Amino acid sequence: MTGAMPVGELKGLLHRFSRARVLVVGDLMLDEFLWGTVDRISPEAPVPVVRIERESVHLGGAANVAHNLRTLGAQVTVCGVIGTDRAGQRILEELERLGADAAGVVRARGVVTTRKTRVIAHHQQVVRFDREQHEHPRSASERLLEFVRRHSRGYDAVLVSDYAKGTIGADLLGCLAELRRRSTWALIVDPKKPNFRHYSGATLMTPNQHEAAEASGVDIRDAASLQQAGEVLLQRWSCEAVLITRGEHGMSLFRAANPPRHFPTRARDVFDVTGAGDTVAAVCAASLAVGAPLESAVWLANIAAGIAVGKLGTATVAPAEILDAVASDGTAPSKPTRGKQRA
Repeated sequence: MTGAMPVGELKGLLHRFSRARVLVVGDLMLDEFLWGTVDRISPEAPVPVVRIERESVHLGGAANVAHNLRTLGAQVTVCGVIGTDRAGQRILEELERLGADAAGVVRARGVVTTRKTRVIAHHQQVVRFDREQHEHPRSASERLLEFVRRHSRGYDAVLVSDYAKGTIGADLLGCLAELRRRSTWALIVDPKKPNFRHYSGATLMTPNQHEAAEASGVDIRDAASLQQAGEVLLQRWSCEAVLITRGEHGMSLFRAANPPRHFPTRARDVFDVTGAGDTVAAVCAASLAVGAPLESAVWLANIAAGIAVGKLGTATVAPAEILDAVASDGTAPSKPTRGKQRA
């Protein structure tokens, strides 16, 4: 199986996404954008003066993963921790508007809901302000763990979106690994450094190249070191597959006893990489949830990522956009390359 598929099969796969039942577990965030223009430098300091013209709010982190899945048509339940503040309430409102089930969302007093505020001028990010808290009350973490234990069997895939903001820890990851050993659902994990030593037993891990280098201890400089890193991570994380996302170089898929597969980037214009990893994880989860082969899931995720980075701000990708991107190539999508690839 090459991963690429005829347009008819692609349409069938995208249509089946409506049957996918996915549990998203991770760090829920709110992304705020202040849009404006710059026409002068401040007389007070050598910084641009941004005249704000409009504002927008979007779901971020694991909430953006859920948004991506809903845009694809999947059924989604969200599991995470937020505060009782206005940002937390806004996340719940946005999830409800999307039709995502927030039954697994824990609201805890004293928790600061993660909020990222980006100032954008002339299609470029000027500065970002973060409000966040990296530890949650033990009671909130226990409630989260209990929800996962009780309800995970009702899903086709579980997607862990780890942004290192306190939701994902050793106990939760150990629980998911044990549950998966006794279940048939796929486990997709988008990892972060603080938990590198705790990941185990996933169907698919989706680190970016920087994360893969840190987790493996391999300085990825060329095709040989890329392959070495992939092989190290397969063993270290005891997972079925590792997908290393590599920016302008596309993606590389590693599986035990299989040659690596390299998927060249499909992006034509890159405006913003914000949330592109969320799109990759969401497409892979939706595809695996409905029984698509792993390489088909990755091929589709590569196309979706190419669309997402062509948008400014936190982005999602709809099935119609994927079909349009494939159709614009004029033919059925090309096969991923085997073996050697420039890092």
